[in-house]
Amino acid sequence: MNTEPNSITARTALFSRNVALETLLKDLNATLWQSEQAYLAEPVPPSHPIILVMGPMRSGTTLFMQWLANTGLVAYPTNLLSRFYQAPIIGAKIQLLLTDPRYNFRNELGEFLQQIAYHSENGKTQGVLAPNEFWYFWRRFLPEPSRDVWLDDELRQGMDIRTLLAELAGLITVFQKPFATKAMLFNYNIPFLDALFDQVLFIHIQRDPVANVASVLDARKRQLGSETAWYSFKIPEYEELRTLDPIPQVAGQVLAINRAVTSGLEDVAEHRKLNVDYEAFCADPKSFYDQIVLKLGMQAAVSPYSGRTSYTVSRLDDLPNRSAIQRAVKEYVGEVGGTLS
Repeated sequence: MNTEPNSITARTALFSRNVALETLLKDLNATLWQSEQAYLAEPVPPSHPIILVMGPMRSGTTLFMQWLANTGLVAYPTNLLSRFYQAPIIGAKIQLLLTDPRYNFRNELGEFLQQIAYHSENGKTQGVLAPNEFWYFWRRFLPEPSRDVWLDDELRQGMDIRTLLAELAGLITVFQKPFATKAMLFNYNIPFLDALFDQVLFIHIQRDPVANVASVLDARKRQLGSETAWYSFKIPEYEELRTLDPIPQVAGQVLAINRAVTSGLEDVAEHRKLNVDYEAFCADPKSFYDQIVLKLGMQAAVSPYSGRTSYTVSRLDDLPNRSAIQRAVKEYVGEVGGTLS
């Protein structure tokens, strides 16, 4: 039986936190926050929507963000911008200064490349302009930053909504593009988010559940050294799942998240949501580019798609423990009712 608690503090050496970096950033952000507040004093309404990527861990959200970044359609939290989690508007301006060709002077800072690589480990990308998960930014608005599970009413009453909206609007103003970011910390709070943003597009990414479960088990071993350790955010079903063996536990984790996102999107207007099947996306990314452009109403403002025509789908064949995972998925669906989505 799995008796291992959430092991965020028991990461393998490759994924250990850099304490010196975090101390430096904490000091830097505390100083910049004094200036950031000047930008927040008179917030302007955002001129473009925010795009929130929802769904389970290891479902393809990182590849999707890397692809979306490379389309040039949106702005997004980069590894550089994430360093300014408490002063992102200032960080966005610094990013433009360092990386935008409009501000290039004699190529003095030419080593900052615009191209986004398609490499990541457990959601962690490499490169100045590669997408970042941005969790430090999101968590700073929570009354208890380390807590994962929230009711919508608790967020309405305790979250620093005014500052959150002002900073996201500020980022959109600086970049003059829709701002896309992962928001899976709030997979269970979509009605709250839907009411929060005037302009929003929710993108729910789902992957073949057997491949998704296998990928999470691999991620557990890679990041935490054991497939028995809980990986990613806790969810409301954590207590009922925590004593299960790894395969049924992860199957329950993945399927419960998909069920929560699907339920949360039920009452969201059609033009504010998009379901993305990971395997279908890999087969034809252009079709999803076209759908996003249409949902954002940007048909007249953007160029035709010129990105990759496909991606290789991993883990459809020859999965370890495939039969056991299939049984666990089927059993979980049978217990809770409904479908795999």
